Amino acid sequence: MFEIGDSLREARTRRGLSSADVQKGIRIRERYLTALEEERWELLPGEAYTKGFLRQYAEFLGLNGNLYIDEYNARIAVHDEEPFVPDSLVAAHGTRRGVLGTIMGIAVLGAIIAGLAAWGTSGPSKPSANTKTPAATHVAKSGAAAAAALPPTGTTPNAGSSAKPATLAKMTVIQAPRGRCWLSIRAGGPNGAIVFEGVLEQGKMLRLPLRHDLWVRMGAPTALDITVGDKRVNGLPVQAGNVLLTRSGPHAA
Repeated sequence: MFEIGDSLREARTRRGLSSADVQKGIRIRERYLTALEEERWELLPGEAYTKGFLRQYAEFLGLNGNLYIDEYNARIAVHDEEPFVPDSLVAAHGTRRGVLGTIMGIAVLGAIIAGLAAWGTSGPSKPSANTKTPAATHVAKSGAAAAAALPPTGTTPNAGSSAKPATLAKMTVIQAPRGRCWLSIRAGGPNGAIVFEGVLEQGKMLRLPLRHDLWVRMGAPTALDITVGDKRVNGLPVQAGNVLLTRSGPHAA
């Protein structure tokens, strides 16, 4: 057992970061970060958001997010309990179900007897051998249409001869050979659409087509190697920082 808030605050100050720096890095409002550090859970917007904020904050600081979620679940999370039902209500409910079951059984038995009597009086009718039911005709047509729509065996749907191999496209490659790193990657700039956001584990790699500029926010840049096309990106920041990757090369962001 450990103090969640104190541990987060110590890790942040040890890295020389302010709450405002963390807010810029992971886009969680500063008042929620303060609530996590002070363990003011009632100020956070619900348990699901609380767990997400907690994991993201811990991993941004280079901590094990799973440990913080486990500690939160053990000490703080709300655990639903089964409601208490008095034995008298259970017995009464069981009696009513027994009576209704008996009545339903008698009704079903009566319907079966009536049906047998009617069938014995009129006798079964034999359908004509040349008569096709509408349902059978519909099934046959549907099956034929489905078979006609299938591509020939061994072909790949929508496979065009003009498609270019992915290896011909210019790629941005981000690797984490020296440790895990939290990343936020957006198209064009800091307000662009999110391309990737999360933790890149040690030894893992991201391959991204460089169709447009990529704005990259890094929690631990020293863990990363980045190449744009065949050029390695040098001069990454030492602490959490940003870089803009373009076709012509990297730029400070």
